[in-house]
Amino acid sequence: MIACGAIARHVVEIAARRGWPVDVHPLPPWLHNRPERIAAAVEDAAVRLRGRYAALAVAYADCGSYGALDQVCARLGLARLRGDHCYDVFAGPATTAAVLAEEPGTYLLTDYLVRSFRRSVLVELGLDRHPELRDDYFGHYRRVVWLAQEPTPELRTAAQEAAAFLGLPLSMVVVGDRGLERELAVLVGQGTRPAAADRGRAS
Repeated sequence: MIACGAIARHVVEIAARRGWPVDVHPLPPWLHNRPERIAAAVEDAAVRLRGRYAALAVAYADCGSYGALDQVCARLGLARLRGDHCYDVFAGPATTAAVLAEEPGTYLLTDYLVRSFRRSVLVELGLDRHPELRDDYFGHYRRVVWLAQEPTPELRTAAQEAAAFLGLPLSMVVVGDRGLERELAVLVGQGTRPAAADRGRAS
């Protein structure tokens, strides 16, 4: 399973819980902020891993690749997680759509983003060095909604701190990881070898 680094921990836990014979190969989580690089990174991983496994699958949704990941998956004969992004995977498209319809200016968090907010958001966007840019990046947002997988007290505190930095009110929707588990179950059933035409490419 070639997995987004932002959800790899959950993929490993679910695979262990279900007893699936799955090895998880996480890609760097910073790709979350560089979605234009996701498709190439997945392709590189698939080419590298294709001779080692009977089947491969991709634990990414589209994740801002705007169809580029689907092109790679189609060319290599791979299945990926359904949905536009990890919020759809965790919460379900209907819940995500309802949250955004209620307030289009919603900044969504998952447990990973809560846990890594400083590194994934502040440092990646340069806000640790230039906090005055906060409103340039987030001025059009009106609230933060945490789609929580495991709302521990420590993560609640971290989510509150993240929302406070953004100057936005926080609300929480507990979604767990069952949505991801359902989607992974589909992938485990659909995982395939890379397409024959591509197995002959140079690694």
